[in-house]
Amino acid sequence: MDREKDRFVTALTREYRQSLERFLASKLEDPADAADVAQEALLRLHRLQRPQELDNPRAFLFQVASNLAVDQLRRRALHQRFLNKEKNQAFMGDSLDQNADGAAPDQVLEAQQKLQQIYRAIEKLPVNCRQAFLMHRNGNMSYTEIARELGVSVSSVEKYILRALKHCRLALARYYDTEQQEEEK
Repeated sequence: MDREKDRFVTALTREYRQSLERFLASKLEDPADAADVAQEALLRLHRLQRPQELDNPRAFLFQVASNLAVDQLRRRALHQRFLNKEKNQAFMGDSLDQNADGAAPDQVLEAQQKLQQIYRAIEKLPVNCRQAFLMHRNGNMSYTEIARELGVSVSSVEKYILRALKHCRLALARYYDTEQQEEEK
């Protein structure tokens, strides 16, 4: 049974992979993302108990791929909104570079404390999440490179990095809330 399933999925892959990737590239506007989503769609087809019994396996494959592409686009938009929000908040602050020449000692101290909070928050992240975040921020690696390195999908990398950013932001918010409460006493 497994051999029959493997042969069936292999035949579908040979027949439709290129057209599937072109279809996805037109939606995602990125050939690398299209290849990743196509691979995920094929994996989902392979995970079915009896994919060879589908009425229209091509339609199933393209529908799964289309749904995955929509999910990918939503995650991209969400991630972009989050980054834009972070960027806007940075511009609203006193200074983008707290360690710039001429910064007051209290600004430098505040920046160092903020950095310590971020490091503590990063240390508390799950391993894959922390690795993906550090590879992206410190290693300047793309999501695709990180996915290959960690052996996960690009969408997993996006989720890891978004989770890390939210976690760091919450840690800073808690830190400032605590600091403000102490000042009020």
